[in-house]
Amino acid sequence: MIQEYQLRILPQVAADERLLITYLSEEKGLNPTHIKATRVLKRSIDARQRTVYVNLKVRVYIDELPDKEEYEPTVYNNVEGRPQVVVVGAGPGGLFAALRLIELGLRPIVVERGKDVRERKKDLAQIARIHSVSPESNYSFGEGGAGAYSDGKLYTRSKKRGNVEKILNVFCQHGASTAILADAHPHIGTDKLPRVIENMRSTIIGCGGEVHFQTRMEALIIEAGEVKGIETQTDETFLGPVILATGHSARDVYRWLAAHDVHIEPKGIAMGVRLEHPSALIDQIQYHSKQGRGEYLPAAEYSFVTQAEGRGVYSFCMCPGGVVVPAASGPEQVVVNGMSASNRGSKWSNAGMVVEIRPEDLENEELRMKNEEWDTDNDPRLAVLRLQEELERQCWLQGGRKQSAPAQRMLDFTRRKLSYDLPDSSYNPGLISSPLHFWMPPFITKRLALGFQQFGRSSHGFLTNEAVMIGVETRTSAPVRIVRDKETLQHVTISGLFPCGEGAGYAGGIVSAGMDGERCAEAVAGFLRVNTGKTTI
Repeated sequence: MIQEYQLRILPQVAADERLLITYLSEEKGLNPTHIKATRVLKRSIDARQRTVYVNLKVRVYIDELPDKEEYEPTVYNNVEGRPQVVVVGAGPGGLFAALRLIELGLRPIVVERGKDVRERKKDLAQIARIHSVSPESNYSFGEGGAGAYSDGKLYTRSKKRGNVEKILNVFCQHGASTAILADAHPHIGTDKLPRVIENMRSTIIGCGGEVHFQTRMEALIIEAGEVKGIETQTDETFLGPVILATGHSARDVYRWLAAHDVHIEPKGIAMGVRLEHPSALIDQIQYHSKQGRGEYLPAAEYSFVTQAEGRGVYSFCMCPGGVVVPAASGPEQVVVNGMSASNRGSKWSNAGMVVEIRPEDLENEELRMKNEEWDTDNDPRLAVLRLQEELERQCWLQGGRKQSAPAQRMLDFTRRKLSYDLPDSSYNPGLISSPLHFWMPPFITKRLALGFQQFGRSSHGFLTNEAVMIGVETRTSAPVRIVRDKETLQHVTISGLFPCGEGAGYAGGIVSAGMDGERCAEAVAGFLRVNTGKTTI
């Protein structure tokens, strides 16, 4: 017999199956000798009151054992000789598109400008060690995309875009812990995600697909208004309809599309800083205890959002027990992001703290940078992209023309004071004290200051000089939308082109990009049926 229960229990009970079984026997009248196994289906932490509880949905197996895996596996058959589809980019959008294509009986050809997920790690180490950024292998480019080495969080609010459970199950099938199926805010961790990504690649190749690294798309092949394939910097040509999943940092792709009159449009974004606190302080604040998280609770998370002068100010990509990383993808840039290992065990916690920016805001004089020497084009569709570039270059200049990042204590920033010293930080290339309140656009700094004051009022102790602001957080999403039809997911003017994922402006994280990749694969299957008369799966 199988029974399911909704429980509200103390953290120490939730952490120990023996205590959980004792609780079930006492509170639900079950005989513990008949309980053969338990399985947690959903888990979340309720820290709204001083006593912290864990909410569990538990499946209890009484006089029987579970008869299947905790996850639902997907069947991937061999697709050698089947119609091929070109997938540009091996981030979550591209990888899930490729796997779904295999499910549908189509052969994916994945091209990735960067290196495989293991080789990437060597180039990432060089950023901190000698301040050298490889333009093709960095925190944004390479197998796994920006999410591979910037946290691996799997939480999404995008319930309408696809099957969240399917994405999580595919991750489990390729080696992720089944805990992600239960946790309210699932997280794989940057130490474990590379192996999962490698296993996904093995599935693609094992089923007859192809994966090409250090292969950058140079141009789309367009004939009579239809994409026929791509040309690459290796002088190779790959033919087939194209799923374009290049990520939010492939600025050369946006510029190529603009130069060749492929319909794109500017998109709203959010920009600001990465804010780092001691993790013990965040634990104390969020768990309402001077003892912090204690033995049984994870590093505490937070989420803040408010309005300041008509624009949203909010936390983004919160990394409890994490580190701040240098996320530049080219020369003369300093960009920061955050990541956490699976145990979330560092002594710092960080989050992006950003201000909403809309394309029409760029007409505002306050958003213009003080340094006017930065040479940019004037295409209005790339205006948000140019603002990103200008902020990142200013940050590079303020950081001493290296990957050192300009930084300021949080309370000093709200008081418009230079920080004469800075706290210890997880940011390996190092911090340089800088008056962020002075050189960043007032449109951003004024709203950040107002937001910090509001967050400090709602969460006592959060606004503090123990926290440091690190500049700049600009890669929260794509600055451009590659416009596609809502029904067919094809580009609005060019058939055979399927803009996909975060880089195309249709996703905002690993899971939503994965769901969009699956949808694009299904759209390509429909396109091929219509245009060739061949069925797929």
